[in-house]
Amino acid sequence: MNVNEHELITLGDSDKTLAKEDDIRGRDVKDVGGEDLGKVDDLLVDTAEEKVRFLVVGSGGFLGLGEQKSYIPVDAVTDVTEHEVRIDQSREKLRSAPAYDPELINDVAYNEDVFGYYGLAPFWSAGYVYPMYPFHR
Repeated sequence: MNVNEHELITLGDSDKTLAKEDDIRGRDVKDVGGEDLGKVDDLLVDTAEEKVRFLVVGSGGFLGLGEQKSYIPVDAVTDVTEHEVRIDQSREKLRSAPAYDPELINDVAYNEDVFGYYGLAPFWSAGYVYPMYPFHR
C-alpha cells in the first residue's frame, strides 16, 4: 500500500456519507477506565479506501471556545454503543498525545508519530488489518 495514495479528509468537510451506524460523530468518548474524554467531533476518512482512519475528539472548553482536539486512530477503539465510544487508552495518555493539527492530517511523519504514540501500526504498514468498525452490538 502506498501511503501517498491515501488522502485523509474530514467527513464533515466532504460530500462523503457513512451508514448511520458507522457515523459516530457526537458520541461521548470514554477511556479504558470509563472516564469521559470528550465527544467525537469529526472522522477522518481515507479517500482511496473510503475507510475511517482517525477520530477527532473535542474536550474541554465552553460553547466551542478553548476546546482541545485529539487525534485518535480508529484502531484504538475497543467498543461502540449507541451513545459512546470506548478507546484502549487512558486519559493521562491522551493528555500527552500529539495535538490534532488539520494542516498536518496528510503528513506521513505526523501520522507515523500519532500511530507510534498510541502503540499502533499505521494503516499503510505491511500486514495491517482494518479493525471491525464501528463494533456495534
